[in-house]
Amino acid sequence: MISRDKVLEVVKGHLVDTIEELEGVEIDPSKSMKDLGANSLDIVEVVSCSMRELKIKVPRSELNQLTNINELVDMLHRYVEEKEAAAG
Repeated sequence: MISRDKVLEVVKGHLVDTIEELEGVEIDPSKSMKDLGANSLDIVEVVSCSMRELKIKVPRSELNQLTNINELVDMLHRYVEEKEAAAG
């Protein structure tokens, strides 16, 4: 069972990998990735890498509605839980 905290760590890890200025900085999940200096390509990279690591796929239409990192983590975690439940 993958916890929400684990999903947050995955997202934060890919954020730091993508935006080097965030190395060693406390990332506030209530902020958007743009607030943290990410451009649209950075955001696609972070989301894609996070989904790949978590082995889930989220429709782009759902991702477009997100406004901050907490919402992204909640959505990714929901998909992880659904996948785990389906796997039984």
